[in-house]
Amino acid sequence: MFYSKFVLAFFLILAGIFHFIKPQFFMKIMPDYIPMHLQMVYISGAVEILCGILLLFPETQKLGAYLCIALFIAVFPANIEMAKNFYQSHHKYFWLTILRLPIQIVLIWWAYQFRK
Repeated sequence: MFYSKFVLAFFLILAGIFHFIKPQFFMKIMPDYIPMHLQMVYISGAVEILCGILLLFPETQKLGAYLCIALFIAVFPANIEMAKNFYQSHHKYFWLTILRLPIQIVLIWWAYQFRK
């Protein structure tokens, strides 16, 4: 379980960095009802990086775990939007977007393990 925390932190930090490198990808999956798409992409990327950093240190691990859980819940509508868009466009990887939805539950459980 010790190394698991570092794996999750690495993925969060990497995903957060990609929000700044490829914001257009994340803007495409933003639900229409969310305002200021570009700013929200940058904010969510910064929060992902912050989550990863907080998980790394025992003093901030619990806060990081709860922030991760909140983040995984908050971005779930974007995952649904991506699945909807892929379905409507008959995208060949629609099945991957459906597979991705329950992975959010796994990510929430994974982060929950570090709340101690």
